[in-house]
This record gives sequence, C-alpha cells and structure tokens, in this order.
Amino acid sequence: MPPYREQGIVLRSIKLGEADKIVTVMTQGAGKVRAVAKGIRKTTSRFGARLEPFTHVSLMLYRGRGSLDTITQAEIIASHRSLRDDLGLFAAGETMLEAVDKVAEEHEKNVRLALLLLAGLRALESGPADPSAVAESFLLKMLSLSGFHPSLTACAVCGAADPQLFASGQGGAVCSRCAEPGAGPVGREALAMLQRLALAEMGEAGAHVEPDARTRKQARALLYGFAEYHLDRRMKSLPMLVRTAP
Repeated sequence: MPPYREQGIVLRSIKLGEADKIVTVMTQGAGKVRAVAKGIRKTTSRFGARLEPFTHVSLMLYRGRGSLDTITQAEIIASHRSLRDDLGLFAAGETMLEAVDKVAEEHEKNVRLALLLLAGLRALESGPADPSAVAESFLLKMLSLSGFHPSLTACAVCGAADPQLFASGQGGAVCSRCAEPGAGPVGREALAMLQRLALAEMGEAGAHVEPDARTRKQARALLYGFAEYHLDRRMKSLPMLVRTAP
C-alpha cells in the first residue's frame, strides 16, 4: 500500500526487540495510530528524539497488514520540551496523554480530540500558575466530547436546581429525591469550581491557584472519580497529578 502522511502528538512508546519501538500517536486525520519506529534505539537512528511523548510531529507511514503501521519519516513541529523539564507540567501533560490514549480509537478519525490535546499542551507550555487546573479543564472538555460531561448545575436525573449530592454512575450532581445509594454529599463551591474549569479556556484555567484548598480537594476528587468511572479504567497519572498540584 502507498505511504500516507499525518501529523499528531506522540502519546507513548514501548520497546520492541533490540532496537525498535512501538509509538502511539494521536493524529488529526487517522485517529490513534500505533506504529513501529525501526532502529530508533540505535545511536545512529535517523529518528533521534523526534518521537518522544508530548512531541507534535509530522510523519510518513506505511499501513501495516496487522495492527501496526511503520514510521519511515518523522519531523518535529513542536517538541514541547518544557513539559518534560518541570514535574508539575509533566504530571499535567501526562494526564492528558493517558486520557486521550484511553478514549481514542485506533484509526478512527477524531479531529476535535486531536486539536483539544494540542491546545492543552500549548496551554501548559505557557507556564500556568496551576498546571493541574489546566489538566482538569482538559479532562472535563474531553469527557464532553466523549458524551460524558458531568451534570454540575442541576440534578442529572430530573433537572432540579441546587443538587447537593454527587454520583458518577448517575451522571454527576443529583438531588436527594433522585439519588441512588452510594451518592455522596457535595458542596456548591466544588460544583461551581468544576463548572468554571469546564467553561474556561485552558490557557485561562490555570492562571491562578485556587485559595480554598478544601474546595479544590473535593472538586478534584469528584472529577477524578467521575473520569475513571466513565473511562472504565484507572488512570496511573492521577496520583502524580495530585502530588504536584499547588
């Protein structure tokens, strides 16, 4: 088959054999792509550091007969190197990469998700005061794209105003009449914070550090639990994000 050209963000890579790697890339036109970069671990590799996570790259690939394509050329569009040099930025960026890797389907075009990821990495590269808030704003927007946006201003079941409980399995905030067993109490301030993060541009989401640590902690716990419930899997990057948050 003829080669094809794509651009996207490198999500992760794993070793393959003595000198190769399998690289996962979220592309704009072909969705998530898993491809072999042959010889990349050799000191003489023509790829060098072009296929590191966070890197925005332009690729030439061959479609594989199985699940793996083959990368023949790679050029850096933006390295996003600062994200690898700062632990807080790294933790926030890693959360974004992992979330996209879990939700994106292989070779299923999702331009909006690819552009959202690129916008998130650019927001982190600007050096926000609170990188974790940028990652949380990203998670909320990604959940919305995937059809799982949590209800934050009204009961997810009946639409009643001022809900004071929260249940991930019911879609977010719920009123006492609709709440199923296991729904937990939630403060208005935590819901309002999540709503602000959901609506804010990612470049603005981390501009300030939230002064109310208690509200911040509750909002974070609600979002992380909701995200893992609807992604149906644990996210390894979230504990690191918590540890590095202001």
